[in-house]
Amino acid sequence: MAGDGPVIIKRIKKGGHGGHHGGAWKVAYADFVTAMMAFFLLMWLINTTTPQQKRGIADYFAPQAISQTTNGAGGVLSGTVVGKDGTKAAGQVSAFQKNSNPSASSSSPADQQHAGAANSQGQGQSQSSQAQSGQQMERALPSSKDSAFASAAESIRQALQEMPDIAELSRQVMVEQTPDGLRIQLVDQDGRPMFQPGTSEPMPYTRKMLEAVAKIIDRLPNRISISGHTDGQAFNGPDGTTNWELSAARANVARAIITAAGVSPDRIYEIAGKAGSEPLLPEDPNASANRRISILLQKEAPPVPADIKP
Repeated sequence: MAGDGPVIIKRIKKGGHGGHHGGAWKVAYADFVTAMMAFFLLMWLINTTTPQQKRGIADYFAPQAISQTTNGAGGVLSGTVVGKDGTKAAGQVSAFQKNSNPSASSSSPADQQHAGAANSQGQGQSQSSQAQSGQQMERALPSSKDSAFASAAESIRQALQEMPDIAELSRQVMVEQTPDGLRIQLVDQDGRPMFQPGTSEPMPYTRKMLEAVAKIIDRLPNRISISGHTDGQAFNGPDGTTNWELSAARANVARAIITAAGVSPDRIYEIAGKAGSEPLLPEDPNASANRRISILLQKEAPPVPADIKP
């Protein structure tokens, strides 16, 4: 029969979509879950830390030895060039103007004398401003002292962490580099004061922390300033003492502890009682963190005695 030809069956295979994507979505999903975990962990840490701890963390990660000065016109590769008027300081006349003004050489002696006095005064002011500018640049530029301070700060943190009996209290020690030098502060917390309330008697752990700090700062030659601070609440002791006498007495006790631990008494430059005049938390003058002992290692090296020649 004409319709009895061969039967042709056409099979169409439909491929799955999984072969195009593979397992790449799993990697992306894992990165997303990790990022969300890190985000919620960060939010939890922010909610559980105190303002003092946040300040300490910020100071720890802040750059300490970056110069804020710029060169030339302020750009990355900027510099200064001699322009049409040449280089001139206050009170000076450009060399181009001198050559182009023939009447300048024919001026009277009195005018020349007056111009010379103004020129000398301008040069003096220029040298003074240059010297002041040089001192500011030297203060801003990083030096070997900055690296020594950074090493000392890390040694203090590590030393306190390695002492089991005061490791938890190491969070009450703030170490930061300032334009004046390395500042170490022992800060009160609610329920954990550094001194007996209303007295200059240090707590046993305060003495241990000061002794640990003394072993580190004894390695550096810098002069030391110690200041005591109280909160803003009025204090009237039984013998008529106020916050001023109390803060000064606590600073003096800290001095006695660190000198007994090995620091030379000749390095002590200043003992001061600041009372509540310089709060750590100005927005809350009565906060316990305002009660603290501040030890400053000054950037200037101690003066050489007159009988010792360098």
